[in-house]
Amino acid sequence: MTYPKVMLIFILIAIMSGAFAANNLRDGEKLVYDIKYGIVSAAEASLELNSMTFQGKPVWQIVSNSSTYSFFDVFFKVRDKVESLWEKDTLLPIRFTKRLNEGSYKQIRVHNYDHVSGRSLYQRWNFKRGKFTNKDIKIPKDTQDIFSAFYLVRIMDLMPGRNVVLNITADGKSIDTEIVVHRLETIDSIFGRKECLVIEPKMKGEAIFKQSGRIWIWITNDEYKVPLKMESEISFGSFVAILKSAENVPYRQQ
Repeated sequence: MTYPKVMLIFILIAIMSGAFAANNLRDGEKLVYDIKYGIVSAAEASLELNSMTFQGKPVWQIVSNSSTYSFFDVFFKVRDKVESLWEKDTLLPIRFTKRLNEGSYKQIRVHNYDHVSGRSLYQRWNFKRGKFTNKDIKIPKDTQDIFSAFYLVRIMDLMPGRNVVLNITADGKSIDTEIVVHRLETIDSIFGRKECLVIEPKMKGEAIFKQSGRIWIWITNDEYKVPLKMESEISFGSFVAILKSAENVPYRQQ
């Protein structure tokens, strides 16, 4: 259960574009998901949104933490942390950091975005040498990181039948991703019955993450676009993420 397996169903919620609605993001919001493989609860993943100042600019700090449950650690232990600093005024990312710890695999990667020059300093930590290797790459106009895209979609107007595209720069690559907005569907949730938009992200060309199957996401069909459920096919089964708790959201848990 590597990063692309546990986290991808979260990450790809974000990859959309459309007309902007009112900004309904809430400082202090926290979403926590139970990740199931089959009928087994294997991991927990959270997303937190907080206001802060970075380099003199007001930003949203988006933090995701993912970890397998203790009993599943015996099979494959995951302890991942991902952070995005997203400028409030421009709605563009400033810095994106991944710290992954998955079994014997470890990774630290950083993107520092300069949208004025259209460049990004991409850094990968070399554990043998104990230092970063740096690469300067060109980035498209208005590109997002993975998690800034997740929150960007929540201030957009979406509707079934309208496919949209957004560019994402991560892991040294910039990828256009099409989002298919399939249909409306009402599902059970911790907030009771909620009408949702069912969406499916499709990366164009060489994907940032290796996908072995399709991904579907259920987001509330309102101005808040809260993701309630996610399903992801993989080569040896499927994962389902269900929202199990939430803080500072506009709904009452039942």
